Amino acid sequence: MSKTLVIVESPAKAKTIEKFLGKNYFVKASMGHLRDLPKSQFGVDVEKDYQAKYINIRNKGDLIKELKAAAKKADKIFLATDPDREGEAIAWHLAFLLDLPQDQACRVIFNEITQKAVQQAIKHPRKIDADMVDAQQTRRILDRMVGYKLSPLLWRKIRKGLSAGRVQSVAVRLICDREREIQDFVPEEYWTLAVDLREKSKAPVFTAELVKERGKKIKIADGKQAKNLEKLLAAATYKVEEVICKERRRNPAPPYTTSNLQQDAVRKLGFTTKKTMMVAQQLYEGISLGSAGSVGLITYMRTDSVRVAESAQEDARSYIESKFGKSYMPAKAPHYASKKSAQDAHEAIRPTDVLKNPDTMKEYLTRDQLRLYAMVWQRFLASQMSAAVFDTTTVDVSADDLGLRAAGSVLKFDGFLAVYNKKDEEKEKEISIPLLKNGQALLLDKVLPAQQHFTEPAPRYTEASLVKKLEENGIGRPSTYAPIINTILERGYVEKEDKKFLPTELGCLVVQMLAEYFTDIIDVEFSANMEKSLDDIAEGDKEKNEVLDRFYQPFAKTLAVAEDKIGTVEIPPEVSDIPCEKCGRLMVIKSGRFGSFLACPGFPACRNAKPILKKIGVPCPLCDGEVVERKTKRGRRFYGCEKYPGCEFVTWDKPTDQKCEKCGGIMAEHQEKSGKTVLQCINENCVNGKKKSASAKKKK
Repeated sequence: MSKTLVIVESPAKAKTIEKFLGKNYFVKASMGHLRDLPKSQFGVDVEKDYQAKYINIRNKGDLIKELKAAAKKADKIFLATDPDREGEAIAWHLAFLLDLPQDQACRVIFNEITQKAVQQAIKHPRKIDADMVDAQQTRRILDRMVGYKLSPLLWRKIRKGLSAGRVQSVAVRLICDREREIQDFVPEEYWTLAVDLREKSKAPVFTAELVKERGKKIKIADGKQAKNLEKLLAAATYKVEEVICKERRRNPAPPYTTSNLQQDAVRKLGFTTKKTMMVAQQLYEGISLGSAGSVGLITYMRTDSVRVAESAQEDARSYIESKFGKSYMPAKAPHYASKKSAQDAHEAIRPTDVLKNPDTMKEYLTRDQLRLYAMVWQRFLASQMSAAVFDTTTVDVSADDLGLRAAGSVLKFDGFLAVYNKKDEEKEKEISIPLLKNGQALLLDKVLPAQQHFTEPAPRYTEASLVKKLEENGIGRPSTYAPIINTILERGYVEKEDKKFLPTELGCLVVQMLAEYFTDIIDVEFSANMEKSLDDIAEGDKEKNEVLDRFYQPFAKTLAVAEDKIGTVEIPPEVSDIPCEKCGRLMVIKSGRFGSFLACPGFPACRNAKPILKKIGVPCPLCDGEVVERKTKRGRRFYGCEKYPGCEFVTWDKPTDQKCEKCGGIMAEHQEKSGKTVLQCINENCVNGKKKSASAKKKK
C-alpha cells in the first residue's frame, strides 16, 4: 500500500490535517524554515548574480534527518506549507533537502484547514512557483544587504550593537516625523456656542449649534467674542429656515484583511499586533472541538484581499435568511474591491464555517481565542448583510443675523448592525429632532455656556494607527506589520507610553543619520516602490537580479562615502537627580533591551544599576513606601511597592488614592473584558462587589 508524506510548518497544523487524510498519509512539521543565510557572514555573492549561500539552520539537523528518513519511506511527497511567498520559499528549501525534482507537482495549498479544502488541495498539486520563491529571496537579500552592510557603520559611528532594517527604519522615521510635528505644533484657540430650542412651551427641547453670522461661516476666536454672541443669542428671535429629511444608508465594512484585523484587535481587545497574529494562527491551524477533533476555524490570516469564495457567501446568505429574515439579506451577494496592490491569491479572513457562531465555540476556546474569533465571525457575517438605514433630519434656524443648525439621526432598519455586539461596535448616537416646518417660529429654552477648545496636533501613533499608515503607504505586507513593530521596540528606537509610540533619542539620531546619507532607506515612496517591485517579481514581470542590482549599486557607493564623511556620534547620557548608593555619583539614564534604567557613571569601577521607578502618587497599603509603575520583561505594565523585594505588594490594576467604602482598602482601575475601566477594591476578601466606573475618576 502506497504511503504519502505531507509536510506542513507547525505541529498543530499537522495534527489537524492528518485526521482529514486517512491512514495512507502521514504528516510531518518542518517547524518553519530549515535553511537560511548564515548569521556569521554576509552570505550573498554580489559579484555572481547575487547568489545566496544557504545553510542548514543550527539545531535543525535532527529534524532534517527525520524528514529525510520519512521521505525515503514515502511513495509520494506533498509540501503543504503556508499559502504565501514565505511558505513557497520553505517548500523550495524542503524540495532541495529532499532531492525532489524541480518540475515535480509536489506543492499543495489551501486557504483554510477544513476537510473539504485539504482533500481538494491534495487532488490538485502544482509545481513550486519559482517567481514567488524569487520574490521572497529578493526580500531576504535586500534585508540582508541593509542589515549586514549598514549596521556595522552604525556600530562604529554611534554605538555598538545597533542595527538598521530596510522597512523598520521607515517605520521609525514615521514615528520621529510625527513627534516633530507634535513638538512644533502651536495650538489655536476657538469656541463653540449652542442653544436649546422648543417648538412651543413644554415641548421637548433640541439643540442647535451656531454656524453662521450674516450668511457666512463663523469662527469664534476668543472668549470676548463668545460673550457678545451669547448676548445676541439670548435676545434673538428664532425661526425655522429650512428642514431637510433624508434616508441614509450605512453599508457594512468588508471582511477582515490582516491590517484591519490587527487595527481592530488593538482598538477593541487591547491586543498587540504580535498577539493578534499568534491567536489568529491558533484559530487557523486548528482548535480541538471535542469529539469532532481538531478543525481550523478561520481562513489564512495573512492576506490583503477582501475577496470571499462563492460557497462561503452562499452559506452566509442561508444563515442570514434563517436567523434574521429575508430583509437582512441583500438581493445579490456583495462583492468588495481589493486595493490595487493586494495579492489576491487567497481570500479575506473569515470563519471556515459560519454555523460555528461564537456562542457555540465558547467551551472550546480560550478567552483571547473567543474574542478574536467573535470579531472575525461578526465582521464576515455583517459584510454579507443588508445596509443599515437611518432617517436623518437637518434643520437650519435663523436667529436674527445668526444662523444655527440642528442635526438628528434615528435608526430605521438595523440591517448588518443586528450582528454587531454593542460592546464591540460603536453605535451611532440617535438624536431625535421634532417634525418642523419652514418658517415656523421657535422658542429659546436657554443659551448653553460657550465651550472653549484648542486645536490639537495629530496624535502619536498607536500600533493600530501605525499599521494603517504603513498599509496606506504600501510599506511592508500583511506578514510583516507585526514583526516591524516588534523589531523597532526591541532595538530601543521607540518606546510605548500609554499605548502610544514615542521615538527615543537613539531612534531619532539613527533616523537623522540615515536621512542625511541613506535617503532611500527611510524614504516612504522608495520603500513602497520596492514592495511593488517584489510584487512584480512574484507575478513574473520583473527579474530578481535586476531589482537587486538597482538597489545595491548606489547603496554600496553611498556606504563608502558615509564611512569617510560621518564622524563618531556620542549620545551624552541623561543625568538623573538620584545618587548612587554605593559611590555617591548622580546616576545616569541608559537604554537597554528592556527599556531605560539607572546606571552609575563610574562603571566599570562601580557597577550599580537599577530600574527607573515611576511613582503614581499612591501610598503602599502594606508599608510606608509609595506605589510605583513597573514593567515585565515583555513590557506589560504592573504596579508594586518601591521597597520591593522588602515589601511584596504588587497588582496588575493601577491603584488610586480612593478608599473602598466597605473595607477602607485601595480602589484600583480595572479593565473589564469589554474594555471599560471600572474602580474595584484590590482586597480579594472584600465583600464590596460593586464596581464603579472609573472613566470620570482617571487623572489626566
